[in-house]
Amino acid sequence: MSHVDLEINDQLDRVRRSTSDEINAEIDRKTERNIAQYSALGEEAIKNRVQALDAEWDIERVLEVNASTLALTGVALGALVNKKWLWLSAGVLGFLLQHGIQGWCPPLPVLRRMGIRTRGEIDREKYALLDQLS
Repeated sequence: MSHVDLEINDQLDRVRRSTSDEINAEIDRKTERNIAQYSALGEEAIKNRVQALDAEWDIERVLEVNASTLALTGVALGALVNKKWLWLSAGVLGFLLQHGIQGWCPPLPVLRRMGIRTRGEIDREKYALLDQLS
């Protein structure tokens, strides 16, 4: 994937569009620092970093796993403790639906502040480092 493709994907990225410019800028600065740091460390460090980037969870995966965990917890507590716990599942699934439709949901700003990146942001770092190996 070329840098142009990454920039086009970035423009289409609903998560970045739904994230404040300040948070996007901080994530971008961290990515640039990582690129500079690992580029200076040499080929072996770059290869190790690329492997770590391949394993890094993007925002979509984090949201999906958290939503699934909370929804299943709500179902289990609803079945075993009190049916009111089913509202937890309903709320979480509503957030997940909202994210699927709009690219935004209430947990998104919190996760972005924590530095959870999109797949495009992770790939930007990965391909910049791979360019250093060429």
